[in-house]
Amino acid sequence: MKTSVDAGTSGIRRPGAKNALLPFSRRPAEPGLASASPRCIKGALAISVAGVISTGLLFAGLVAGAETAKQPSGKLRLLTTAHAAHSLSSEEAARAYPIHLRAVATFFDPSAGSKRAYLFVHDATGGIFVELAEGSTGELPPGTLLDIRGVSGPGEFSPIVAHPQIKVIGHAALPANPRRETLTGMATGIQDSQWVLVDGLVHSVVEYGHYVTLHLAMEGGTVSVVMIKETGAIYSGLVDAHVRIRATLSPIFNIGRQMIGPRLMCPGLAAVEVVEAPPGNPYDLRIIPVDRLLRWDQVNAVLHRVHLRGRVTLHWPGSLLCIRDDTRGICAQTVQDNPVAVGANADLIGFVAVENGTVALTDAMYRGGLGGRPLAAEAVSAEQALLGQHDSELIQIDGKLIGKELASTDTTLLLTSGKNIFTAVLPRSLTGPEANSWETGSRLRITGICSVLLDAQSSAAGEGRAVPKSFRVLMRSPGDVALLQRPSWWTAGHVLVLLALALSGTLVVLAWVAVLRKRVEQQAMLLRESEKRFREMAQHDCLTGLATRSVFQDQLKAALESARRNRTELALLMLDLDNFKNINDALGHQAGDEVLRVTACRIAGAVRKSDTVARIGGDEFMVLLPDLRAPDIAERIAAKVVAALSVPIPFEGGEVPVSVSAGVCTVNSGEIDADTLLKNVDMALYNAKARGRNCYQFYSPEPAGIIWDPKLD
Repeated sequence: MKTSVDAGTSGIRRPGAKNALLPFSRRPAEPGLASASPRCIKGALAISVAGVISTGLLFAGLVAGAETAKQPSGKLRLLTTAHAAHSLSSEEAARAYPIHLRAVATFFDPSAGSKRAYLFVHDATGGIFVELAEGSTGELPPGTLLDIRGVSGPGEFSPIVAHPQIKVIGHAALPANPRRETLTGMATGIQDSQWVLVDGLVHSVVEYGHYVTLHLAMEGGTVSVVMIKETGAIYSGLVDAHVRIRATLSPIFNIGRQMIGPRLMCPGLAAVEVVEAPPGNPYDLRIIPVDRLLRWDQVNAVLHRVHLRGRVTLHWPGSLLCIRDDTRGICAQTVQDNPVAVGANADLIGFVAVENGTVALTDAMYRGGLGGRPLAAEAVSAEQALLGQHDSELIQIDGKLIGKELASTDTTLLLTSGKNIFTAVLPRSLTGPEANSWETGSRLRITGICSVLLDAQSSAAGEGRAVPKSFRVLMRSPGDVALLQRPSWWTAGHVLVLLALALSGTLVVLAWVAVLRKRVEQQAMLLRESEKRFREMAQHDCLTGLATRSVFQDQLKAALESARRNRTELALLMLDLDNFKNINDALGHQAGDEVLRVTACRIAGAVRKSDTVARIGGDEFMVLLPDLRAPDIAERIAAKVVAALSVPIPFEGGEVPVSVSAGVCTVNSGEIDADTLLKNVDMALYNAKARGRNCYQFYSPEPAGIIWDPKLD
């Protein structure tokens, strides 16, 4: 008995049950479609399930007849192989060529975000992606043989099978003899959707939702391998194992459909072959002195994780841990946040890497680190720090505070010492109220870990010896800043008064004035450089690069004045990401920052060049639309922005679902002031949220029957 689906019905008919329909999700709107409203474009998906037939007959059908001849009357030809469908150009794929394939499923994700399911299939000629609506099908485990009918589509990177009708017709082994790939080859995108074989060393395992991501170190870099989590499986034992993995190659792409990196979609642990098991308990490994890492006689020994032991010199929970043994210091990237005391002994396990020209550990873990006395810091000058001999060591250095980096999410002090300018960094999570007492012009004594940055071009030339370019100091707490001297009374104004009095003085006074003038010039030069840097940071949001609130307010006042003079129309959009707090709570602030950066890029790409886009705080954005020549321009732009921001955002091998609510207010001839306009567009935003979010709402002075709810804020 067969189960069949009619593309014109609204569900799947279950065999033996009259008029019994199983509902299924419809296909969501495709990103990039021009529309004057945020309505979704619906598409139907029909799925059919048939009984199992002979595997041999199916594979014979896969290679028989590559494509039919072109049909009469100019109809598009039928494509019968994955290679033929996937080889179309983007323009050709958009013409919706009819496709009929018999292929085996190599990866299936029933819920991949954006109300979609992911399905990769492979026949005798190659692989291709099949687009499904979420919940439109049951389980399709790897190795399921499928009969697929659909049409071609351009996809988000390469051609795909769209609007498919699927029949399950049997089971078979996954494709044999996969192509062995390198990281360089995968990065080209040529083998997109193909079944490949890779070798590498597993550096870390991340379990996120129903996914498991292996970070696989290969020659030339690291690639993410994504799997669906299997019940009862233990993945942590793969760390530091040499593995051989069969998987489907998939792209990571940006909003412009450009590939920015590869990833691998692995069907499961059955496709992972452990070539060399991990060395065992890493804490049982031989302890290696820090100064021996990456030397000639230890190059082969550091391909796997290494075991270091030393006293803790710095700990940024969930980010960084630095230790020092009897030879020198080293810092390690780690996600562990359990307590560790500065000065205590700790065992550190991780993979050796070079970060910014410094030997470091990545994907590290540690134990111990309780009790003990802090190490004494070595007093150095800026010139000594630049020699590189104190890299990753605990130092103490004096400097004059000339400002703070406003663009940094952490507390970052700008200091000068002699002719050198350096920074001192303290994570925001460790910053206390003491930071507000550090005045510009104060002389400070900074204690922390010296982190040297190299000049890559100079280091590559000459003898090949590393050439330091600058350095920064990583602080452990506000207590690492000691005030030596408050800001000097001397200012440019005071000096000018003294110069006026000194005109009638003696030659000795004139000589003293010359000395003071030189000091003023030096201070003025530093202040000009600092003022220029701070002005640039004040006008642009540090995270997104958009205009700041103050710049936006100036632009709004100018646009209103221009509208009054020229009798033109302008509009204002207020945007607020829906449920943004849930993203930060569930995925962390790195995911939230990535969502804000991509959101800013998408808004800027959806508006005109003459429009102003600003981030006014948190997840709120403003778009100023001046000089509107047609009444529907604001609505078209609002719809375009809402549609662009409804596309999921890739993050660490997964996708973050996003949407936005927008309030719109138009002004004819600038008859209202800026405060009233902002109040009106804010009310329109609340009305959009009350409608259910993921939409835009124009301001109307008439009551909308919507009661304000603080939860919508």
